[in-house]
Amino acid sequence: MPDRQTEMRLMLRSLRLPAIAAVYEDLALKAAKANLTHEEFLYELLRAECLQRDEHRVARLLRLSGLPPDKTFRTLQLERFPPLIHQQLERLRSGTFLDDAINVVAAGKPGVGKSHALAAIGYELVLQGHQVLWTPTASLVQELLAAKRDLRLPNLLAKLDRFECVFLDDIGYVQHDRDEMEVLFTFLAERYERRSVAISTNLVFSDWNRIFKDPMTTMAAIDRVVHHSVILDLMGMDSFRAREAGDQHTPPTPPEPEPPADPDMGQAA
Repeated sequence: MPDRQTEMRLMLRSLRLPAIAAVYEDLALKAAKANLTHEEFLYELLRAECLQRDEHRVARLLRLSGLPPDKTFRTLQLERFPPLIHQQLERLRSGTFLDDAINVVAAGKPGVGKSHALAAIGYELVLQGHQVLWTPTASLVQELLAAKRDLRLPNLLAKLDRFECVFLDDIGYVQHDRDEMEVLFTFLAERYERRSVAISTNLVFSDWNRIFKDPMTTMAAIDRVVHHSVILDLMGMDSFRAREAGDQHTPPTPPEPEPPADPDMGQAA
């Protein structure tokens, strides 16, 4: 017959409490030395289980999100952004915009950090337990188009609806034909006022006709994106990458030449 400790481990595993099974013996010793009450000991056990579950949930959400690694607020260098953008990013990282299905659009020239900023927001959302998806716009468009051809577009849209925010990176970077434009518009219309979309783009809104081709469709798409949105306007910023590359290749300034010696210096009066 198994001893009590072995039986406890078996019961904890059957109850799917792996963290408690792993730490209860050590915690019991610490509780005895610290004269913890039964309630305090139980609290520490449950806290250990909840912490491990939170860690596993975050790891799972990060794996499913497709977020680029190391693109977080820790590596974003917020001081490079104008004060208004800095304030907007600080508010967005709280995640409250998801409650009202507010969209986020980061518009700027290549290299200004718009994708990094959106990825950092996505990472914060995952840490808070939100389910998000990061995808290049071109990849999602092809997936939507294939689903439409296979008559399973509603199923794919329902699957995407599980994500509280879908991050579309580089919308407009790749030119789309009319069929691709139609499925992208369908996706945006499906999420309108229900789920958030975050978009990075190097195009101002007046150039979105290059994405959606038809003027009416372009206006309708912009309306659905902008109606409830936060706009991160980075168009006036210079490329960080170009600036860093320029700094690395700028030759050092040569030292000033020394003035010629005065022939009278050092001679006796």
